[in-house]
Amino acid sequence: VHLQVLGMGQEWEGGVMAEGLGGGQKINLLREELKHHNHNPNLVVLFSDSYDVVFTGGAEELLQKYQKLKARVVFGAETSCWPDPSLTDLYPRVSYGYRFLNSGGFMGDAATLYDLVSLNGPVPPASDDQLYYSKIFVDQKLREKFGIKLDSQCKIFQNLNHNSADVSLKFKSGDTRLVNTVFQTRPVVIHGNGPSKVLLTSLSNYLAKSWTMDEGCLSCAEGKKDIFNIDDSELPVVMVAVFVETGTPFLEEALQKIARLDYPKTRMHLFLHSQVPKHGALLSNWTKAATKAGYLSVTHVTHDDKLKEWHARARAVTECLAVACDALFSVDGDVHLDNPDTLKLLLHHNRPILGAIMTRLGRAWSTFWGAVTHDGFYARSTDYMEIVNGNRRGIWAVPYISGVYLIQKSVLEDEELRPNYIHNLFDADIAMATNYRAKDVLMYAVNLEHYGHLVDNALYPVDKLHPDLWHVAMNREDWEARYLHPDYYKALNLSTLNELPCPDVYWFPVFSERFCTDLIETMEDYGEWSGGKNTDERISGGYENVPTVDIHMTQIGFQQEALWILKEYIKPLAEKVYLGYTSDARADLIFVVRYRPTEQSFLRPHHDSSTYTINVGLNRPGIDYEGGGARFIRYNCSVVDTRMGWALMHPGRLTHYHEGLQTTKGTRYILVAFIDN
Repeated sequence: VHLQVLGMGQEWEGGVMAEGLGGGQKINLLREELKHHNHNPNLVVLFSDSYDVVFTGGAEELLQKYQKLKARVVFGAETSCWPDPSLTDLYPRVSYGYRFLNSGGFMGDAATLYDLVSLNGPVPPASDDQLYYSKIFVDQKLREKFGIKLDSQCKIFQNLNHNSADVSLKFKSGDTRLVNTVFQTRPVVIHGNGPSKVLLTSLSNYLAKSWTMDEGCLSCAEGKKDIFNIDDSELPVVMVAVFVETGTPFLEEALQKIARLDYPKTRMHLFLHSQVPKHGALLSNWTKAATKAGYLSVTHVTHDDKLKEWHARARAVTECLAVACDALFSVDGDVHLDNPDTLKLLLHHNRPILGAIMTRLGRAWSTFWGAVTHDGFYARSTDYMEIVNGNRRGIWAVPYISGVYLIQKSVLEDEELRPNYIHNLFDADIAMATNYRAKDVLMYAVNLEHYGHLVDNALYPVDKLHPDLWHVAMNREDWEARYLHPDYYKALNLSTLNELPCPDVYWFPVFSERFCTDLIETMEDYGEWSGGKNTDERISGGYENVPTVDIHMTQIGFQQEALWILKEYIKPLAEKVYLGYTSDARADLIFVVRYRPTEQSFLRPHHDSSTYTINVGLNRPGIDYEGGGARFIRYNCSVVDTRMGWALMHPGRLTHYHEGLQTTKGTRYILVAFIDN
């Protein structure tokens, strides 16, 4: 077997084939090569396009299939008559198979092929090679003279354009092959002709022993760089570029994780861009801390600079080149780098453009697409969910990456290859991917390790003082990490004995101190506290029998979120301790009460209009206030010095007649919910 690459190092004069006709230069190159072999009738030559072809078998299989077709020359076939549809009626009918010639791959003996490409002498380099061969094939005399057949059932050649529904991957022990399910054949030369290159890219992740069911990703070991066993001084210099382009929940934690990357700051430059005034103070404080932390440089482009995202990303590339960085590490604000080794791992895998695969927790939204529509937007590849769910691990060539990716110096320094974030009016990430696909530049995404997760930044209420409070359902895990008490799930465990300060009154750790302070600040920022009067237009009937100075969750637009919290976090606790009771966790009244000696300092004895009530202390007894608490009159039992974030849970009607004890100093805040009223 002899491999010869034609035209290597020569200037291409065959036209821009992606825009239409071209490729005549390939005919001339082949003819020049065959001059050295045209007297050898026993030499079989396979000609193939290069960058959009994958081989899935060896020479022996190719020869066997070629000989069974009993032809001197065999061309691949396709379902469209291109580039000249007027030739359609001249093609011989095919009873079962693809009808039209494709010139991306063909086989024949050297002598016949030489005569074929020499029929008309040298051809204009920019003329069309497929049209050249098609005109010979539709001429019956010439077809018979050269003994040409089409591989209509894809025994050797599979052209993918217009035929994606006909092919499937067949996973066998030790190998993965492409199967034409219409003809039940296993082609060897897989050609991503025309716009089918995205499909070929997806298939190539598995073909040619790249990935198998038994051994996983065999190609992943190629080209790795030793990053973990070298001195800090030898590590690549990286520009970490952070982009916060929209209101983003739990950004504080995302920034903390970037700062905690296990990579020496003396080998990192930091570039930050944001267009969000809401995050201005947080980002300013973060970059000030970063400046003191020892990064090589820190650049903060704020919303006041009025630099759009497209141009900000381009500026990061420019600054990366200006400081002679070895790689650009781009991180969006919704990315949480839970794995501090993420940067090292991407450098270790050593692909020119490599994204880390992350998802929104529990959802299919991720940092890559496995396929794209004809107009460049998301489409689901057949393997997308397998990759997203981690059932298949590897390094995948993909048509789109976003969120978090590494671009190597070799790409950045090449003017033709460096990222271009502008394409029509597309978002910057879609534009970058579209431009790379147009240049047939491969982008990769890796899920060999866990790197982190994405937050969902939709419906982020930037008009709120603490918008993250509202994302309890949309970003539950991140909300819990910040706002749920560290011991909540321990308290929920059936083996944990819960505190019982009074009969049928339970005490649970539910909320973190951060939740309490953020809720208090939210209420004070809203500021429309009720006057503690019986007349209250906020409730049905307009009359409150036992009024307090309070703000209802409905007033700040938090009622639905509060109900969700009751259902997800309070209901399980109630059902644990009140055996046999199934709670619906319904509550019309959820509110924050404020007690002050100079305002309303206590609450007279009363029953709650509920099946059970929770009462959560929101600030610190003995520090923020003195006095206060609840006294259950029937049992002459009081709970004082309530703990910040802990919920008292007690029955509402009949048995637990109670009063609010007097606050003697400072301001006391409690969160109250009348549940199943």
